[in-house]
Amino acid sequence: MSKKRIILIEDERDLADLVAARLKREGYSVEVYQDGAAGLDHVRCDPPDLVLLDIMLPGLAGTEVLSRLRNDSRTAALPIILLTAKSEESDIVVGLRFGADDYITKPFSMSVLAARIETLLRRLSAAPASGKAVIRLGPLLIDPERHQVEIDQEPLSLTLTEFRLLTALAAARGRVLNRNQLMDQAMGLDCVATDRTIDVHITALRRKLGPLRSWVQTIRGVGYKLEPEGAEV
Repeated sequence: MSKKRIILIEDERDLADLVAARLKREGYSVEVYQDGAAGLDHVRCDPPDLVLLDIMLPGLAGTEVLSRLRNDSRTAALPIILLTAKSEESDIVVGLRFGADDYITKPFSMSVLAARIETLLRRLSAAPASGKAVIRLGPLLIDPERHQVEIDQEPLSLTLTEFRLLTALAAARGRVLNRNQLMDQAMGLDCVATDRTIDVHITALRRKLGPLRSWVQTIRGVGYKLEPEGAEV
């Protein structure tokens, strides 16, 4: 079986070397780039299985790299973990709003980073249940087998986390899912996340749903539900 390939975009050479060495011992193939523009070009040219992206980069900032990757159909659903020295909630929220799947703040444990990567890749590669039904709600179509979403037959580009959130909400149509349930279904039981993390991903999902954004309803103090308006199953 071929090794999973990771691109690390990190300008701190010592840290990049440490991360690359550890991940290679874990069995990954790792490529390192020290500036945003070079890293972006290589990810676009030959998308890896996962990207580790520092926010503070010379030249092209990490948030700009992230935004461009999410707006490119070739890399829109690519798993991306942010590496950042900024622990303030506002900076983390910005990264999540730009479409990051997860984040880890410096200094971090190499074991924790390896576990985060393993969890995210496992979520991506988890085989869907055989014969898992397509979900149709009016103009919205969700195909769990093919990881595709359409609105009025137009493809919708979602990150892996956004896709899993939407699928969980649609499968529970009309029922409220609390944040813990959504974290378990969309991010994995062993993922460390906060209520705010889920809220930010929901905000991004609503924005992408466009005319259907009102279907995702907030139940204050509890969680969220999907309530299709006038949709026929």
